[in-house]
Amino acid sequence: MQFNLIAKSLVLFFVAGLCEIGGGYLVWLWRRNEKGIWLGALGGLVLFLYGIIPTLQPAHFGRVDTHVYSFSLTFFLKLYPSIPRIAKKKRWQYS
Repeated sequence: MQFNLIAKSLVLFFVAGLCEIGGGYLVWLWRRNEKGIWLGALGGLVLFLYGIIPTLQPAHFGRVDTHVYSFSLTFFLKLYPSIPRIAKKKRWQYS
């Protein structure tokens, strides 16, 4: 019984981390790279799901979230190694 509880917690933490990172990235793509509004809406929906997932968590979310977030970010960046090259460079004028 205890193993099932731990496994459920780890899966939910990992999914929450991916929702946070992925949703933020989709919104960033929409705003920064001038992608379609649907990409921003999808990012908003994924971030909304990130807000719902902690309510399903049997463990205390705040204590473990930082470590799982770091692992999720590393996993996400390994999964999509081309992320830094996707951004369109813009020149800003400072006057």
